[in-house]
Amino acid sequence: MDKQDKERLYLAETLPAFSAELRQLLIDKGEPELATQVSTLNILDRCRCGDDVCCGTFYTMPKPNGSFGPGHRNVVLAPDEGTIILDVVGEQIACVEVLDREDVREKLVSVLP
Repeated sequence: MDKQDKERLYLAETLPAFSAELRQLLIDKGEPELATQVSTLNILDRCRCGDDVCCGTFYTMPKPNGSFGPGHRNVVLAPDEGTIILDVVGEQIACVEVLDREDVREKLVSVLP
């Protein structure tokens, strides 16, 4: 494993339970192609909106200046707890918006201060 691999934050390693939940929610939603991406997603950065109570959003592609642009769609999922909305660009998961999930937010803040 090279230095670059050691610095990557893989979703499946950083938040394994959430990763498994996300994959299953995508399968249940009828999005099997997106579900297959979950095991290889990298967390590039987290949202820094300052909403410490509920925002656990993270980016798997560089955050755009403005909107994601053409080829963007949202996938709204229905977890038992909180809210999850994916930003999908060109059928690739670009951002995972996670609201009202303190477990996700706390882990993200600890690995990406």
